[in-house]
Amino acid sequence: MPADRGPIGLVVFDLDGTLVDSSVDIADAANALLVELGGAPQPIAAVVEMVGDGAPLLVKRALAAASLDPDTPDALERFLAIYDSRLLVHTTPYDGMVDALTWIGGRMPMSVLTNKPARPTALMLDGLGLRRHFRDVVGGDTPFGRKPDPAGLLHLASAAGVAAEDTLMVGDSPVDLETARNAGTRICLVRYGFGFRFRPGDFRGDELFVDAPADLIALLRGVNGGDGDSGDYSPQR
Repeated sequence: MPADRGPIGLVVFDLDGTLVDSSVDIADAANALLVELGGAPQPIAAVVEMVGDGAPLLVKRALAAASLDPDTPDALERFLAIYDSRLLVHTTPYDGMVDALTWIGGRMPMSVLTNKPARPTALMLDGLGLRRHFRDVVGGDTPFGRKPDPAGLLHLASAAGVAAEDTLMVGDSPVDLETARNAGTRICLVRYGFGFRFRPGDFRGDELFVDAPADLIALLRGVNGGDGDSGDYSPQR
């Protein structure tokens, strides 16, 4: 992190693979769709590698992998209905995430930016008791578009009254990295996330990394100094 940058004033989290491990439930929903359409289920790891660019692309990729028509009518709608029914069967916050959110939320605002549609995003955050930690939530089916379009991230920064360069995007995937670069925000990549798949040359040296949610506390303390407080933020509970 360049020394001349100011303190971080807003933390924006990706959802799947960053806040929560939703990999099994996503894969199970995709496989249920494939079976329903007459295809063969795919290995969980293979389906998880298709995640990151939003539900429409996930469905197309899964159908193609099962030798089904990726443009099957109503496949996306059917997938979303199946997924809604099993959002929280296996999905949980990553170990230490709730404690990290509680600590960060006492010092600065936080928001969520995800390519997951707004409805399952809301159901998941509410069902896991996480919604109270976040000022704003933007899903992938809003007028802001999907990541790596920077519009959603820039909107969240503006709504919180924080400059883009003082905003930290926390994510696990190349899409999150590209989004932060497009928006001019800082980026922290979580190595524990299931979307952490990068190639040599993807990094330019100004990225931050953590290996566990608890590491976010130490990171913010280091960047902002002292206890990590960037101002007089009083979270609404």
